[in-house]
Amino acid sequence: MSAAPALVDTPPVTQDLTGPVLRLTLANPPANALSIATMEALMAALGAARDNADVRVIVIAAAGKVFSAGHDLKEMTLHRADEDRGRAFFEKTMRLCADLMQTIVTLPKPVIAEVDGLATAAGCQLVASCDLAICTDTSSFATPGVNIGLFCSTPMVALTRNVHRKQAMEMLLTGETIDASSAKEYGLVNRIVPKEYLNQVVNKYAEVIASKSPLTLKTGKEAFYHQAEMSLSDAYDYCANVMVENMLFRDAEEGIGAFLQKRKPEWKGE
Repeated sequence: MSAAPALVDTPPVTQDLTGPVLRLTLANPPANALSIATMEALMAALGAARDNADVRVIVIAAAGKVFSAGHDLKEMTLHRADEDRGRAFFEKTMRLCADLMQTIVTLPKPVIAEVDGLATAAGCQLVASCDLAICTDTSSFATPGVNIGLFCSTPMVALTRNVHRKQAMEMLLTGETIDASSAKEYGLVNRIVPKEYLNQVVNKYAEVIASKSPLTLKTGKEAFYHQAEMSLSDAYDYCANVMVENMLFRDAEEGIGAFLQKRKPEWKGE
């Protein structure tokens, strides 16, 4: 009798690089929970993408009917048996999650969330942390921690930077799920599309963005988030300086020249 084939563990995040677009897929359905392993895999993939000149845009998607249900509550509950009742593990989880979300924001390349299904708690936080978010018309979103005695305090950070405060508080205080239309109205997603067109629309967005100067995108994304935390006058001072430096880029010289000459620019990334 032949031996049974060895089981191969599926990685929690799969990667696919097509042209300049890197697709990272949460591959642990049905919940696609943000376990330690999943967050570490995302961090590693994003770190590698940062240094890979072939990657211009990153898409974060998910397998199955749930985009992400947030932190792995079973994994966390197991550590309540630790001597410290899980404090060290909880600190590790929250710190890693905070680092992941900040990595997305500070990454010099645009990140698009492709959402088809439910995104709750830290899963909703992941969507809010991405630069753009496109979802299907059957997707839904929630910060339901209050329902289980755990206020969604870290998801609140990303939520309040993307959604109007009254609506963010409504989500946080009630824990109720909102549909795709409400998510767009709140500012959580950019666009809603039928399921059969989701991948096509996301790829189109990614390809259009990837066609721009990578140095210009890096400069613009960094400036966008930096100025958002400043006073009006400080933001204008800062962004005026950014534009001066941007004008001195070879890519800006090439882009303006190409526009005036009615030809396609050739980006050098300098």
